[in-house]
Amino acid sequence: MDLGRILITIALFLVVLGALVLVHELGHYLTAKAFRVRVLEFGIGFPPRAKVLGRRWDTLWTLNWLPIGGFVKLEGEDGDGADDPRSFSAQRLWVRLTILVAGVVMNVVLAFVIFVGIAWLATPVAGVTVPSVQPDSPALRAGIVAGDAILKVDGRGYDLYGGSILAGIRERAGETVTLTVRHADGSVEDLQVTLRSPAEAADRGALGISATEERPFESVFLDEYASRPLGDALQIGVMELGRWGSLIVGGLGELASGFVEDPTAPPPAAGPIGIATQIGDVFFGAGWIMTLYVVALLSVNLAVVNILPFPPLDGGRMLMITIKRVAGERISVRAEQLTYLVGFIFLFAFIIWITGFDIARQFGGAP
Repeated sequence: MDLGRILITIALFLVVLGALVLVHELGHYLTAKAFRVRVLEFGIGFPPRAKVLGRRWDTLWTLNWLPIGGFVKLEGEDGDGADDPRSFSAQRLWVRLTILVAGVVMNVVLAFVIFVGIAWLATPVAGVTVPSVQPDSPALRAGIVAGDAILKVDGRGYDLYGGSILAGIRERAGETVTLTVRHADGSVEDLQVTLRSPAEAADRGALGISATEERPFESVFLDEYASRPLGDALQIGVMELGRWGSLIVGGLGELASGFVEDPTAPPPAAGPIGIATQIGDVFFGAGWIMTLYVVALLSVNLAVVNILPFPPLDGGRMLMITIKRVAGERISVRAEQLTYLVGFIFLFAFIIWITGFDIARQFGGAP
């Protein structure tokens, strides 16, 4: 990877991460303001502080040296100031829970808007790269080789939400179709292929290639885009949220169980370096629209992770103030802060652990 690409990848990662965290914190800020809770500071980036931008709307706005998001500091969020009506700790339980969950809601809303926008206005039309070709297969007989890209079936392109090109091929099992193929040298030609019968296709595939549909952002993208009615796009947005939300929850479960079974085994997830690499690969290989799609996935991921009932995440803070309410506020401020500190140390250690595998993958030391 050349230096220019590395620098652009790092910049993209910082911009994406910063934007997602700022949107999250904006949710806390706007909700706190709506309930008249005093917001002491809205920080862009993380300390140490670089510059005070000014004071507006009774909030200090600051610019900080670490460009990885931001933070909101509320009056009384540490448990003090219960006598101040504008303190976070003085609010009713449901108000505090609403302020805490607002960041997660903003990340979900951002992802939904991106999913809907792509589906409504500019869904990329995608083909598929052929990793390998089976011996004595329809693909081989037609002249398709590994490294070729199948772009269309009978002149039809398939967009991200309109069904994959592989599904289009499977639907025509037993038929003779015309595949638009781009070869490794850049030349494009139409090839007639008689696909395997449905019975044969069930075992070995209709065309006889090893491509899969598991990672849509690794497809081959044409310079074409599809659109659809807003109503359909809204439905797609809801389905995408549900689909990716469930996949992320399942992935977190696999990550936790895998760590318990064998902490030395490579995790089924990427850390900061892996995520940055994926963002760069998608940007350079699939374009800015698919990069936005990945931003939406990361926004869903951030929402799911933050709602987990683990301190100091938002879900953990919601659990803590609920327990305090049930226990009659018998948990001291010091005990609460110690819980958050232990949780933070654990999260920091986890990030170091998963980043180690990121580095190993970069140098070929882990799958």
